[in-house]
Amino acid sequence: MSEKLAISGGEKVREKPFPPHPMIGWEEKKAVMDVLNTGRLSSFIAAPGKAFLGGEKVRELEKRFRKYHGTKYAVAFNSATAALHAAVVACGVQPGEEAITTPYTFTSTATCVLMNNAVPVFADIKPDTFNINPAEIEKNITPLTKAILPVHLFGNPADMDEIMEIAGENNLKVIEDAAQAPGAKYQNKLVGTIGDCGIFSLTENKNITSGEGGVLITDDKEIAEISRLIRNHGEAVIVGQQRRYNSTILGWNYRMTEVDAAIGIEQFKKLDDFTNERIRLAKYLSDGLRDIDGLEMPITYHGNKHVYYVFAIKYDERKIGIPRDNFVEALNAEGIPFGAGYIKPLYLSPLYHENKPFIYKHYKGNASYEKGICPIAENCHFKEVIITLLTRPPATFDDMDDIIAGVNHLSLTPLEGVRKGLVP
Repeated sequence: MSEKLAISGGEKVREKPFPPHPMIGWEEKKAVMDVLNTGRLSSFIAAPGKAFLGGEKVRELEKRFRKYHGTKYAVAFNSATAALHAAVVACGVQPGEEAITTPYTFTSTATCVLMNNAVPVFADIKPDTFNINPAEIEKNITPLTKAILPVHLFGNPADMDEIMEIAGENNLKVIEDAAQAPGAKYQNKLVGTIGDCGIFSLTENKNITSGEGGVLITDDKEIAEISRLIRNHGEAVIVGQQRRYNSTILGWNYRMTEVDAAIGIEQFKKLDDFTNERIRLAKYLSDGLRDIDGLEMPITYHGNKHVYYVFAIKYDERKIGIPRDNFVEALNAEGIPFGAGYIKPLYLSPLYHENKPFIYKHYKGNASYEKGICPIAENCHFKEVIITLLTRPPATFDDMDDIIAGVNHLSLTPLEGVRKGLVP
């Protein structure tokens, strides 16, 4: 290894790219061809009655989600965003009402609320797991609050016991955003099964994929029925009767195709194997980096299961001696892909300031989107978190060794040399 950092003209720690993701095998390819050979690519508008429930593959995917999670119902959508939107409607959040969520998440967790002309309220996060802080949820409850949307961020479960207690005391619905956490467990319960409903993502970069897609699970019959209406134009189709094109509620076309479902089925069969490999890789990487002063490895609370959609490290600039963004830039120069922060706290986006949604004109509450309302989330994003997606198959321990070598190279290089190479 060069004594000089790559960013300063030295040789890279790693020249070749890391293994590509997702892992698509012959099983997924065959499943797609089987669907194409039937010529039935959707089946939502075929025979009366069954059409409302989707095609054969859609129903099979839903059955697998139900069986795995032990829930009564599962409803497949063309995205997790669509599933979240349906969940907000099905849980009875009305226009002008509020739903509390975390600002440190993908945009859909909050925009699904806006899509129903309701208002997202942001509660700060915990500095160790980066998940929503139940104490901050309590502070933000108002007479307009109707739901809580916790996120199991990066695959690490949120504090569901406390969240459910708060919800029970205040008669609030709980929609678990488990998009990044299929197979994760909170106190030995699968995430998505604890609240009123749970949402999973099957988009291309997730732990398992159908290309695009999402699934809602629930034990609540009404939530399931309303969700099915929402995904299919609000139109109910009655068994044995011809389609009447009669919409009972406002709905959308959120239907999953048979091709997507076929891929999702084969990926779902591999979920536990993929998860176990993610955990093995994450543990190996944690062990290899644990002794570096200034880097704090991901924390998993006792009784929980983290599935490592993202491997997130807490970075201490005071101990490392290099600004975080410069450290990440140098690490990327070594051929080791890392990101600085995750997603800017959502309330800092133009959507909440410059291009205000329609509902803001009619909203009677006091939700704030000013800088500083969630200081821990802001600090994590702008100063303290570095992330990688590489703790996933088909990566190997050898790949983790290169990550460890790259981080160590930056950490062990004489400080003055590092500063000279990284800081103007």
